[in-house]
Amino acid sequence: MPELKVFTAEHNDPWFNLATEDWLFKTFPPDQHILFLWRNKPCIVIGRFQNPWNECNLAAMEQDGVVLARRQSGGGAVYHDLGNTNFTFMSPSSEYDIQRNFTIIIDALAKLGIKAIQSGRNDILVEGKKISGSAFRKTSQRAFHHGTLLINSDMAKIPTYLTPDKAKLKSKGIRSVASRVANLTEFNPALTHDSLSEAILSSFFSTYGQTSEIEDLTIERLSKIESLYETYQKYADWNWRFGTTPQFDHPISGRFTWGGITLDFDVQSGKIHDVNIFSDALSVEFIEFLHTALPGTDYSMPAILAVLQQGTKNTSPEMHEMISDVTSLIAKEFV
Repeated sequence: MPELKVFTAEHNDPWFNLATEDWLFKTFPPDQHILFLWRNKPCIVIGRFQNPWNECNLAAMEQDGVVLARRQSGGGAVYHDLGNTNFTFMSPSSEYDIQRNFTIIIDALAKLGIKAIQSGRNDILVEGKKISGSAFRKTSQRAFHHGTLLINSDMAKIPTYLTPDKAKLKSKGIRSVASRVANLTEFNPALTHDSLSEAILSSFFSTYGQTSEIEDLTIERLSKIESLYETYQKYADWNWRFGTTPQFDHPISGRFTWGGITLDFDVQSGKIHDVNIFSDALSVEFIEFLHTALPGTDYSMPAILAVLQQGTKNTSPEMHEMISDVTSLIAKEFV
């Protein structure tokens, strides 16, 4: 029987948690069964192939300090906070059993008086409402199954940070699908992260017929492991979170006292690859400035703002006004 390993995270940094998960998956012996329990501070976690501009209200997230994280697995965008417990199962590929993992979670919920069922390949339902979603990854030697469990998450925040109605983005990324969701405290008001974790651990040990010490992973310890810290830097980096986004087009239109304008952005790898501009403005200099200045810029408001502000230096009042208007127009699209 493969050895069991159990880890918990004393911190709530989503980039460090995802990096830790990746590090455990890649560096620990492939013949171990691993359980990792963790929570994140408020954040949006998107799937490997999703478009954050399509999925998220990035301006609201920045304003409220809600960070964006991108995981290695597929699936849709989800909101995490401290009312959401995350689990990760890792097993040798030869012994990988998704159904066994689901049974561990369902049995744990039964210990807490909650009758849950598996739905499809990804979800766990209670009374027809989704309380857990999962995603998966498998290599020749190792496989993992990770998922969420809603305990008392602030669901009112979900429509604030997730924006499934941005129809103007013609994206090649995978869109999230809305589901009826519920917190587990609707079915057991006394349930907490600690009581749920204890039930999962009990079910995990019972399933495998053995026990293991529970190792608490601290940032102080983890930051001293070079390979893990490098993985953390990758997960925190703009290029991973935004730059790996599939190509998409984003047209933006507006009308001002000087005329109308449409900027059709072609965004590739998180950068403006090209921009087609349609306008009845009389200033050829203004249009040429936008054509030459914007390509190559990160598709983020701070980067675009820096480029456009540069164009307002040593220009006529009319040119300054036009650039300011376009800056405000683009900024609204990041809200």
